Amino acid sequence: MTASDATSAPGRLVFDDLDVAAVAYAERSAGIAPDDRGRLRDDLVRQCLPFAGRIARRYRGRGESFEDIEQVARLGLVKAVDRYDPGRGSFTAYAVITISGEIKRHFRDKTWGVHVPRRVQDLSLEVGHASMVLTGLLSRSPTTAELAERLHVSTEAVLEAVESAAGYSPSSLNAPVPGDGAAQFGDRLGVVDGALESVDDRLTIADLLLRLPERERRMLAMRFYGNRTQVEIAAELGISQMHVSRLLTRALTWLREAMLGDTPPAWEHVDARAPRLAVQVSAGEEGVRTVRVGGEVDRDTAGRLRRGLRDATATGGVKEVVADLSAVPLVDAAGVAALLDAAARAQAAGVQLRLTGAQPYVARVLAVAGLAGLLARRPSETA
Repeated sequence: MTASDATSAPGRLVFDDLDVAAVAYAERSAGIAPDDRGRLRDDLVRQCLPFAGRIARRYRGRGESFEDIEQVARLGLVKAVDRYDPGRGSFTAYAVITISGEIKRHFRDKTWGVHVPRRVQDLSLEVGHASMVLTGLLSRSPTTAELAERLHVSTEAVLEAVESAAGYSPSSLNAPVPGDGAAQFGDRLGVVDGALESVDDRLTIADLLLRLPERERRMLAMRFYGNRTQVEIAAELGISQMHVSRLLTRALTWLREAMLGDTPPAWEHVDARAPRLAVQVSAGEEGVRTVRVGGEVDRDTAGRLRRGLRDATATGGVKEVVADLSAVPLVDAAGVAALLDAAARAQAAGVQLRLTGAQPYVARVLAVAGLAGLLARRPSETA
């Protein structure tokens, strides 16, 4: 059949066979005016609309209205008509591929509620189709391993595709809750953030912590963030548990006062370069040197005490060194080591070392350390 046999009325194709109609359109549209070519194109498209509708019906029930799917199918039909080349084979075969591809592209790019990678989208469709096929063959729902084997992918990829399918049509937070018309799903999500009111306090404490000495900051972090006990903190810092308790109490008291006041109170040890122990060496009776010590003797200040006792012991003509500890509230392991060093140097130099005025707690620490023999009352209290 030729194109001359194909017309019973001007400008209208009457072919029932779409392949023959497409070939006739290609023959008649060659070399004619654009307006006439447009009318022939419109006639062929109208004749093929039922064909596009049948393809669109294959995709019903997938979460998209049939009217939208049909419009996409018709758009694919127009593209197939415009791009068809009779020399490359059947029009209907080409149109099926073009229309189906346009519909799949619409589902992939326009209908997902959230962004999902194209690879996962395609696999999600394949998983859904394979699940239906295997359900019919096995008379049960297929396992993840069975789906992966059929699709020749890993089980992790199948699980990812299944999870991503939930993003195709997410539920609305404004949807009513069944059984309670006044409530919405969004009302059941989330809880009141009890920590929101403490944001200001947290920011204030963060600023105040920077004003504390490094040692106190470290101890607070170990105690309240590391959940360390005072004994563990003392072991790591090389000080006594009692000293840790005193330092923590002092730091927390300062933080509490700073939080409640308009301006932070002064911290006596904010300047790390300031001396934290007062050691004063003075001459008394002939051949006697008195070393007056004031403040806590710990790892950070023991070196100052050590140097003061060494200088007093090494002074020429000195027969006795008296260390006045009446103003020392605490001595830790580092302070004991400094006193033991002084005792050893004094013995080697033939100088007598006496420790006077020790407070009860300090005296117990020195006695345990083996310095009880050096403990004595102040020189003014000696009979």
